[in-house]
Amino acid sequence: MMWYDGGWGWGWLFMAIFMVLFWALVIAGVVALVRYLAGSHHGHPSGPLSSGESGWGGRRAEDLLAERFARGEIDEDEYKRRLALLREHR
Repeated sequence: MMWYDGGWGWGWLFMAIFMVLFWALVIAGVVALVRYLAGSHHGHPSGPLSSGESGWGGRRAEDLLAERFARGEIDEDEYKRRLALLREHR
């Protein structure tokens, strides 16, 4: 006797593909939502530059340098050297 798989044919393959696509879209949506909510664009001014501010996105180069130092991306000697260079070229 032949074994029949219940008449599904290729339907199981399409259901498996659609299930994987569905969960991939759900996961991508959750990741996008988390990145949007925790993004660095919140809390920063997006309007025109106020007086005294210059540079990319309204943030001063010295502020960016201080943030890099605070995060540990650069050491104290490099921070001081770059800060002196920035102030020298104002």
